[in-house]
Amino acid sequence: MTDTAPPPVPAAAVELKAGAYPADSRYANEDLRPVPLAERRWTTYNFVALWIGMAHCIPSWTLASGLVALGMDWKQAVLTIGLANVIVLVPMLLTGHAGPKYGIPFPVLARASFGIRGANLPAMVRAAVACCWFGIQTWIGGQGIFVLLGKIFGGWADAGRVGGYPWTLWLCFIVFWALELALIYRGMDTLRRFENWAAPFVLVGAVVLLVWIANKAGGFGPLLDEPSKVGWGADFWKVFFPGLMGMIGFWSTLSLNIPDFTRFGKGQRAQVWGQTLGLPTTMTVFALMSVLVTAGSEQVYGAAIWDPVALAGKTDNVFGLLFALLTVFVATISVNIAANVVSPAYDLANLAPKLINFRTGAIITGIVGVLVMPWKLTSTPELYIFTWLGVVGGLLGTVAGILIADYWIIRRTVLHLADLYVAGGRYWYTGGWNWRAVTAFVVGGVLAVGGSYSTLDAKGNKAGPFPTDGIIPFLKPLADYGWAVGLGAALIVYVGLTAGSKRD
Repeated sequence: MTDTAPPPVPAAAVELKAGAYPADSRYANEDLRPVPLAERRWTTYNFVALWIGMAHCIPSWTLASGLVALGMDWKQAVLTIGLANVIVLVPMLLTGHAGPKYGIPFPVLARASFGIRGANLPAMVRAAVACCWFGIQTWIGGQGIFVLLGKIFGGWADAGRVGGYPWTLWLCFIVFWALELALIYRGMDTLRRFENWAAPFVLVGAVVLLVWIANKAGGFGPLLDEPSKVGWGADFWKVFFPGLMGMIGFWSTLSLNIPDFTRFGKGQRAQVWGQTLGLPTTMTVFALMSVLVTAGSEQVYGAAIWDPVALAGKTDNVFGLLFALLTVFVATISVNIAANVVSPAYDLANLAPKLINFRTGAIITGIVGVLVMPWKLTSTPELYIFTWLGVVGGLLGTVAGILIADYWIIRRTVLHLADLYVAGGRYWYTGGWNWRAVTAFVVGGVLAVGGSYSTLDAKGNKAGPFPTDGIIPFLKPLADYGWAVGLGAALIVYVGLTAGSKRD
């Protein structure tokens, strides 16, 4: 059921009048309603701070290390990361447009293309990915606190082991997990204020680490001069394209649910400039800082130390250790809450608006994030970049293609806001599902991840859960381009099925 004759484009920001849809609608609650204009007050700085806070975290610091471990030199790694973030910025700006204009979160925007009920399909895919990411980030943050507290107090690593890890590590993980949920439980305005001061604090922490190691090393020579193991020929491209898709996959989650944040924006200028200034520049500079610091660590300690927590743990200065501990704490919380709790909280609320609100959704996210056993997802760079990030990016690229096609090509950014919250309206389609969007999702998803394959590690063993010749062998050539294939294929299929169709 597609609206093929939309009314004239409304003003830049739209506000839903009181009573526009029934107050007892089963598809609405306080968290899913459009944000009133008076509450849309995030500025350019708030979005820049959001991205700095999210980008300055341990996993993004170690992205370059993963690529270098796969054979790239530092220049190739930084180039790959910078290009990936310029590319992923485009769908972020496109999907983010609906936020300031209509004040709606991602799962409500998805109702326009997938249907009122069908929106739960992309929402649950996104929620599942976010729950896994939440667990990964919490585990990494807990490890950081464990290492630094062990350095301060000593003996932590020698504690009795549970499930293969010291019980003190599990304690750090659980405490860190509880603190994250306690913060997000206070709501989005608390998150905005936290990100405002967390961003500059974490940036200062990274600079302090750089200055400290540079002072000890007297320069950044060895690693910067180390040649690439893959060169710039055929071997480079075999690593570059799956690496590029993996780096895109790192933020492809936010390319979908960015309306969860932009719905609080003062206007399009705030979200466009805030994201453009905040994402690609921050990630590229952060990647460069990581290789510079690592180069210094090799000069000082005789081995490249890519983990900033392990490097900070080398100091014997208690004040320095405490500062590093606080920096890791703030950095991990700022990215994990913003990137991996906000979205699934809304997505789960969309699943059952009358039973689940934002806070309940956040608690469910936290529980699932533990159940997925995140310590297994980051065990090797092959599994982390090629399998996890690559497959996730392919599926989420598919959803992004459908959202962009529907919002920009089919509807020309015009939505009938009240109909997004009621059954029987223009977004109800057939029983609440739009078969065109579902078909585009299936086609795009199969093409994007159907050829997923596992590589071989240095010992010749399979490094991943997939067959080495791909799940569907003839689709294997597409697997290295999963995000782009999924986005492009889903966009084309959806437009082809939808353009010119009559409202049913």
